[in-house]
Amino acid sequence: MPVLAGIRLRPFVENDLPQVLEIEQASFPSPWKGEFFLKELHHPHGWSWVAEKKGTIVGYLCGWFVTDEGEILKVAVRPSYRRCGVGKFLVEKAIVIAGQSGVRTLHLEVQVSNAPAIALYRLCGFHEVGSRSRYYENGEDALLMMWKERDVSAEK
Repeated sequence: MPVLAGIRLRPFVENDLPQVLEIEQASFPSPWKGEFFLKELHHPHGWSWVAEKKGTIVGYLCGWFVTDEGEILKVAVRPSYRRCGVGKFLVEKAIVIAGQSGVRTLHLEVQVSNAPAIALYRLCGFHEVGSRSRYYENGEDALLMMWKERDVSAEK
């Protein structure tokens, strides 16, 4: 059975925090603390989702929607589920939910050395629009990426 079979997307709730923090610590050299996630869960423009399979959170995504723009703040996948389509599932669902919410542009930052994430975002329709020098705690630059809804009426 494929790994994605049985995975469902649902809103991230406070009870998910222990599993999300487990994934966060396994995914980032400077992981967010629980209070950062709680702040995002209660942010008026925040949207946070988890991918769950049989009671186990296998990935999560946090972001903001403000009017017709959004920002993806965090995407992470449990190490045992990486390279199985979970990240793509999360980002593609975020794009669909964004569109349903009137969002026409999504932004994100990613470490320039994170080739797997950059490849994933490109696969999902994001493109590079700039960089931020020494953006991360370790001094690494951030690559700025953007997804923009296509205007299909202009293509006709």
